[in-house]
Amino acid sequence: MADTQQVDPKAEQKAARLAQQISAFAKAHGGAEGQIAYLGRRGARIVLVGEDGGWGDLVAPSFEIARKAAEKAGITVHEDFDGEFAAKVKTGPYEWSRMAGIQLGGPSNG
Repeated sequence: MADTQQVDPKAEQKAARLAQQISAFAKAHGGAEGQIAYLGRRGARIVLVGEDGGWGDLVAPSFEIARKAAEKAGITVHEDFDGEFAAKVKTGPYEWSRMAGIQLGGPSNG
């Protein structure tokens, strides 16, 4: 019996583009792992953490496209962003000042 599932060419293209970006990040950071978070109608956020502690994120138009992109890129995807996985993230002064600014009602102007 033939597979009757329809393939959306635009979704496939988007997943392929995201997979290229994920692969480029992984190459630049000595490998990478990720976590996908559902953002509602906006899609899904792919958080990437490199082996060197560098991190970044991408937004996909859907959870399925995000999952497909991560699969195509060959990265490990974690269910949650916690524990040992979260501990791999290295932050610097910029991130700490941004987090402090957010906690205190926004970045200060000096």
